[in-house]
Amino acid sequence: MAISPITTISTIFFCTLFLTPSSIEAAEQRKTFIVRVKHEAKPSVFPNHSNWYESSLRSISAASVGVIHSYDTVFHGFSASLSASEAVKLESLPGIIAVIPEQVRQLHTTRSPEFLGLKTGDSAGLLKESDFGSDLVIGVIDTGIWPESESFNDRDLGPAPAKWKGECVAGANFPASTCNLKLIGARYFCNGYEATNGKMNETTEFRSPRDSDGHGTHTASIAAGRYVFPASTLGYARGMAAGMAPKARLAAYKVCWNAGCYDSDILAAFDAAVADGVDVISLSVGGVVVPYYLDAIAIGAFGAFAAGIFVSASAGNGGPGGLTVTNVAPWVTTVGAGTMDRDFPAEVKLGNGRIIPGVSVYGGPALAHDKLYPLIYAGSEGSDGYSSSLCLDGSLDPNVVKGKIVLCDRGINSRAAKGEVVKKAGGVGMILANGVFDGEGLVADCHVLPATAVGASAGDEIRKYIQLSQKSNSKSPPLATIIFRGTRLNVAPAPVVASFSARGPNPETPEILKPDLIAPGLNTKGIPVVDLYDYIDFLCNLNYTPKNIEMITRKGADCIGAKRAGHIGNLNYPSMTAVFQQYGKSKLSTHFIRSVTNVGDSNSIYTVRIRPPHGVAVVVEPERLVFRRVGQRLNFLVRVQVEAVKGLSQGSSVVKSGSIVWSDGKHIVNSPVVVTLQQPL
Repeated sequence: MAISPITTISTIFFCTLFLTPSSIEAAEQRKTFIVRVKHEAKPSVFPNHSNWYESSLRSISAASVGVIHSYDTVFHGFSASLSASEAVKLESLPGIIAVIPEQVRQLHTTRSPEFLGLKTGDSAGLLKESDFGSDLVIGVIDTGIWPESESFNDRDLGPAPAKWKGECVAGANFPASTCNLKLIGARYFCNGYEATNGKMNETTEFRSPRDSDGHGTHTASIAAGRYVFPASTLGYARGMAAGMAPKARLAAYKVCWNAGCYDSDILAAFDAAVADGVDVISLSVGGVVVPYYLDAIAIGAFGAFAAGIFVSASAGNGGPGGLTVTNVAPWVTTVGAGTMDRDFPAEVKLGNGRIIPGVSVYGGPALAHDKLYPLIYAGSEGSDGYSSSLCLDGSLDPNVVKGKIVLCDRGINSRAAKGEVVKKAGGVGMILANGVFDGEGLVADCHVLPATAVGASAGDEIRKYIQLSQKSNSKSPPLATIIFRGTRLNVAPAPVVASFSARGPNPETPEILKPDLIAPGLNTKGIPVVDLYDYIDFLCNLNYTPKNIEMITRKGADCIGAKRAGHIGNLNYPSMTAVFQQYGKSKLSTHFIRSVTNVGDSNSIYTVRIRPPHGVAVVVEPERLVFRRVGQRLNFLVRVQVEAVKGLSQGSSVVKSGSIVWSDGKHIVNSPVVVTLQQPL
């Protein structure tokens, strides 16, 4: 795919409210749709595609409907605010491939380089070998950026890479001179947001790339923050802070606002990022999983992938329940959240002598270790038990809370906001308890008063202690204190998947194992990808129509040969997932074909070691891969056979996991093998 350096700046950056309905009722009937067009189908009477798009809209609507965004790099088409009937009319016009409704996405919310073996400073390590990414441009699609952060200084950096075509777009509290040799580009996209919500409130949001939330600044610093020393958070985690590639250049694409992140804006950011010349696109937003041809992130990511750009997206924060993973397209690297070997313990000491483990980042005056404070459960003290149990604003009675440590449940409002509610009501401390769906995973937050987070079972124990101590025949009232232990390093085991991290299986395509990673990783192709047939075969085997496939790939597809060639699981993916419907069969089997490329020594011999899932027979052919040169590709076959599970109830499933491991004595390549047995309804 050729990358055009030309972008329609007027349609990308001027955040104008296009929707001018005659009544509130009419506005409620309209929503934003994303329109895929056949690029070459533009009638010759129109001098450019924008004229064609505007004429098409005039032909289907008597109202004044304008183009919200025009796309021309990862996607050919536009977005507009339409009624349902107008969307149907538009889809029937010549040259229109599909019209899809917009989704609203939500945000997914340093010792990392050392923990991952990417050493800092002048010592050897993976970062040093790549000059810390100085020629790499990372595009971050998020809430924008706070450019004054020391993580984005440009000391000792040379000129931006010659391939860079982007710019620094000025806006509120963000002059064009804000960018530097580190932050080489910044844009913002709000047309889609304002088409749905009306003009933004500029007293609470910046109409510019400036970050009013902090999420985008955080993710950008993780990816490519410069060395900052000394660094700490309220006295915790003292040392040097750095991102994964400290010399990589950053380009910020702001698409997330107070009301969320809108698909039409996200797709415009993908379009601009590819045209600008980024090497990597990172985004930590997600939403409901839908078929790939209806998923703007999957569509934009495919266009970026086809241009040789690595796309990384967060798995989501919906864990620990199953089927919660988002951003599941196989051409996207889906990253889950993992722990590091560092912790911030803050224990609860109860009046009965029990010590309850917790975590916190609190840097203010601590509670006295030799004193116990009155302890209450907010849910049993307020007039509205539900609101007070969550410590929502205005739910706590100061007459009851003053001078006490308050146990609050997670949910609805933010974790830090609960502490503010407790402090406002006169509480001296807070214990934040996970709910049953949060499990035992803990998040160390910065708090405005002495506070700590505990797991679900610990929360149950503390509530029971409070209840027993409050009985009339109890010898002592409920008491507690919180003991802050500072920063603890070399915590084992690590890494561990964080409790909140979204889990598989993949709700859209169970045969593709997601998430892919729980650690960051960068890899680019640097040139447009020419051979996309593997993914086209994959989409064909999903039984997508030619129009569905063209919506994603911008190319037509003949699926007859693809369906003969194999099944969904034969996509050349690092993992292998077999999904069997039992249907009364006693034995079930399938196979996978994989192609691997030698990027190690020129003469390398890899031998396989099989760790089959329990009760599953796995055979690999051949058992040795003999490479004679760098870049050589070889194939191997994996046969999987399993006996049906007896007594499996209708609608239920069993998941078994194992792996195959290739090693040449120096390098190890591990591929998960997952088998799912389902009993259909």
